[in-house]
Amino acid sequence: MLWWASRLSGVDEWIVREIQSMYEGALTSVKLGVGESVELAVKIGVHQGSVLSPLLFIIVLEALSKKFRIGLP
Repeated sequence: MLWWASRLSGVDEWIVREIQSMYEGALTSVKLGVGESVELAVKIGVHQGSVLSPLLFIIVLEALSKKFRIGLP
């Protein structure tokens, strides 16, 4: 969804590829009372705490909004 929305919004392809590389192979773990869990692959959503995440979220919402507006009176 991020890549589709970015392209629809006119983001240059090289920037889309750079962002894709940041998300490729992303792993996370959960803090537990006695340590951390095993690493889990992140396949949905934006990186928590990244300064880029709010912008990516807005790009996706704007692209969806544009698609839903088509055909409305």
